[in-house]
Amino acid sequence: MPRSGINTTLRKSLRPVHRTIASLLPLPARRRYLYLAGHGRLPRLNDPRSFTEKINWRIVHDRRPEIAWTCDKLAMKDYAIGLHAETGLEVPETLWSGDDLGAVLGRSFDRPWVLKPNHRSGLVHFGRAFEPLSADVVGSTSTWLRDDQSVLLGEWAYSQARKLLLIEEDIAAGEPLDDYKFLVFDGEVAVIQVDRGRFTNGHARTFYTADWKPAPVADIMPVGEPSPPPENLDAMVHAAQTLGRPYDFMRVDLYSTRGKIWLGELTPYPAGGTIQYEPREFDRYLGEQWTLPSLSTVSGR
Repeated sequence: MPRSGINTTLRKSLRPVHRTIASLLPLPARRRYLYLAGHGRLPRLNDPRSFTEKINWRIVHDRRPEIAWTCDKLAMKDYAIGLHAETGLEVPETLWSGDDLGAVLGRSFDRPWVLKPNHRSGLVHFGRAFEPLSADVVGSTSTWLRDDQSVLLGEWAYSQARKLLLIEEDIAAGEPLDDYKFLVFDGEVAVIQVDRGRFTNGHARTFYTADWKPAPVADIMPVGEPSPPPENLDAMVHAAQTLGRPYDFMRVDLYSTRGKIWLGELTPYPAGGTIQYEPREFDRYLGEQWTLPSLSTVSGR
């Protein structure tokens, strides 16, 4: 079995144990432990060189105000709307937001929709147009507001996000769209990660250079087949670079559908820096693109 397959199996089977142990540790030790669980080695947090080490450095040290709002989905939307004239980027309409989903029990919407928490990632529920929001959905998502990944993982910006639920239009109308994830360093796209078939059993991932040359890279996901670039690639790169411009690093997720480019989200801590890339030289390459701020310019360390 390839090493990535072994690591994925171990990660899935041991994750509850890792998380239980990690929750007992102070933040720097916690991040070292989680990194060891994912990479099989300790990170150099005092002298980070690779991309994943620098993500963990950011988690431990960086408390700048410009990072604070980047895990709040509603704030991301406001940020993108403010740059619409420069990017042409569309933002999915928010149909409802609040802290009590029961307030819209039985309500339906005139288009497909998706329910997600405002303050964390990885939790979604899709609904059909004119499908009333059911008591089962309210019940099955009742723990979402209490699920705070900042408490366990120490990803500070999530702790700054408002604990709300939001329902927004599903721009894919129930069909999975390719998810284009642009890794932006100091306003320049270095790599594009394309996730195809997210939230399906066929989820696969492919990496490309900024000019759409396939990169022979793998992580924990199955590797997808190379595909032609989207027709509006140049416009997508421009939008991603504009949104990522204020940051030493930001991952900017976009979609392309109906002839328009749409905001997905911003991600300051991709996978918490815990997943391993193959070859490992790719992790080092991305790390070389990232110039971290000095400790004297970040607060709360």
